[in-house]
Amino acid sequence: MNEKQAKTELFENMPVPRAVYTMAVPTVISSLIMVLYNLADTYFVGMLANPIQNAAVTLAAPTLMAFNAVNNLFGVGSSSLMSRALGARDYDTYKKCSSFGFWCTIFSGVLFSVGCTVFLTPLLRLLGTTAETMEATAAYMKWTVCIGAVPSILNVVMAYLVRSEGNSLHASIGTLSGCLLNIVLDPIFILPWGFNLGAAGAGIATFISNCVACCYFFTLLFVRRNKTYISISPKDFTLNKEIAGGVFSVGVPAAIQNLLNVTSMTVLNNFTAMYGSTAVAAMGVAQKIAQVPIQISMGLSQGVMPLISYNYTSQNYNRMKKVFTFSARISLIAMGVIVAGCMVFSPQLIKLFMNNSDIIAMGQHFLRAQAPQLVFLAMDFLAVGVFQACGMGRLSLVFAVLRKIILEIPFIYLCDWIYPMYGLAFSRTLAEIVMAVVALLVLKKLFGQLDSQGHLQ
Repeated sequence: MNEKQAKTELFENMPVPRAVYTMAVPTVISSLIMVLYNLADTYFVGMLANPIQNAAVTLAAPTLMAFNAVNNLFGVGSSSLMSRALGARDYDTYKKCSSFGFWCTIFSGVLFSVGCTVFLTPLLRLLGTTAETMEATAAYMKWTVCIGAVPSILNVVMAYLVRSEGNSLHASIGTLSGCLLNIVLDPIFILPWGFNLGAAGAGIATFISNCVACCYFFTLLFVRRNKTYISISPKDFTLNKEIAGGVFSVGVPAAIQNLLNVTSMTVLNNFTAMYGSTAVAAMGVAQKIAQVPIQISMGLSQGVMPLISYNYTSQNYNRMKKVFTFSARISLIAMGVIVAGCMVFSPQLIKLFMNNSDIIAMGQHFLRAQAPQLVFLAMDFLAVGVFQACGMGRLSLVFAVLRKIILEIPFIYLCDWIYPMYGLAFSRTLAEIVMAVVALLVLKKLFGQLDSQGHLQ
């Protein structure tokens, strides 16, 4: 079986559980390694037993999350259109779309670097830094944002492009190469026995690792240049409205969704900062731990997106629904087990990252308040993944606005008023419960339309 036949087998004929595992397992693993790589900064900086250094990594997090806006704009947007083009056997659109996503990513990354460098001081104030945390936060952001925006964004977008063709394993290897290197370099640059650079050292390790991940993808595309439809050639770049419109129709709502994530996190950090750097560090550790199961759900959603896109475009709606149902089942079971573990072992989990009695005392309450959201978030991610895969960008945008603006940010104010400081961590859980109910109702209607009419109204 040649490579083209193997891809057709994966998308059209392979048993659904096997197809989901083939696409999702490498993506989930790479997502988990990415979390470990993010946790590595918190873990090794935490070994310094300096709340200010640890708070610097937490306070910079919203800016790094803003990278995801560009990742989703050109990663999710391009890969969705590419998978749909593959399902329609439209290989010319596939090539042009991949080149469009690649070059727009580089341009956006440069703009991001320049903007953050020029406006670094007001940005630091916006993020909630104080006189004691500003210097450390600026040192971390110098390498991760001001210098490192392009490789940080580009390696993620290139993974999306590679995954859209069904090469989930290669996409994951590229991501893993950078993540594992970051884990190795972190202690060398951060700890006293190495370069002793603290948060700044974590930023340098991140920058080097992202550059290596980009090199992997460039090498992969060069080696497979005669076996892939992916193109990063400037000759295939076009501003054709069908290409740009197809990418932006899904990518813009996905980008706005991540910007709203940044907004809500900034609001949360500013509220937490009022209770001191210890509270910021404790909230940061709890959020980092919660990112492990969140990335499992996200990795599953991203992994099955090409399967849903392909079968939606080829009008194999029965297979499309089976992919979703199977994915939802395994995701909800996994999240249920993880939530139970977080509730029982929260002090031990916090202690892994900061062996400080005050941080452990605060962090365990923050983690227990956040943990129940994971079950509901799994359904939310899968629902949005379906909308993005089918080109329904507006619907995913509605979900993002409802989740962050209408629900989560007001809940932050309300929960802090009802239960000062500790109530902050309940805001996301309350928002996700509402969102899960909405997701189920919308998906029921969507699949009902597919069943009754064979197409969407």
